[in-house]
Amino acid sequence: MVDVADIPGGGQLHLLKCGKEYSIQFGRDELMGSQDHVSEMALATLTSERLDRKDGHVLVGGLGMGFTLDAVLGSWTCDALVTVAELVPQILVWAKGPLAHLFRDNLADPRVSVRVVDVYDIIMEGPDRFDAILLDVDNGPDGFITSCNDRLYSHAGLSAAYDALRPGGLLSVWSSYSDDCFAGRLEESGFDVDEIVLPAYIGSTERWHNIWFAAKPGPAIRKAAASR
Repeated sequence: MVDVADIPGGGQLHLLKCGKEYSIQFGRDELMGSQDHVSEMALATLTSERLDRKDGHVLVGGLGMGFTLDAVLGSWTCDALVTVAELVPQILVWAKGPLAHLFRDNLADPRVSVRVVDVYDIIMEGPDRFDAILLDVDNGPDGFITSCNDRLYSHAGLSAAYDALRPGGLLSVWSSYSDDCFAGRLEESGFDVDEIVLPAYIGSTERWHNIWFAAKPGPAIRKAAASR
């Protein structure tokens, strides 16, 4: 055990280390690990591939171990703006402490602004502000860690995300499991939806992760090859 982080509203996250690898766990469930992060990076790279603009404003929900942020910085131009929302303050402490080698200099990148706040609150701040919203919050589209996350993936939360995007913007949601009902809610909120399934780690044939790409109609979306 390296450290413990209190979750606003109740519960704790545990930072564990085994050899050179780190893991963040909620109870007995691993939320993220330093060894397997292919799909977390794909959340950013595949979003970027679907957008014509690479200099827009990107909102990342969940700092985690920094893999999605790293992929965003590598996929968007030096003129982009990247806002990261992290609910648990201690995650940012870990990013500058025991996990600093994973983050390298990314938190000091002039494009990056980290806000210790619920990503839902940022989404609700006003319309037409983001070209992409990347959500790796909880283990998927429900309130597994905290029930407050249910509102993020509800019809009301998805409608707010739709409004927060500029025309042609993209809401991308990472999950450790499939959820057909969630895809339906995205469509009911006005999005054009594409879902892909990726191996949870390189070489995996049994564990899979899902990413939904929900496009707000507009000129900035590039058609991607069907991948479901």
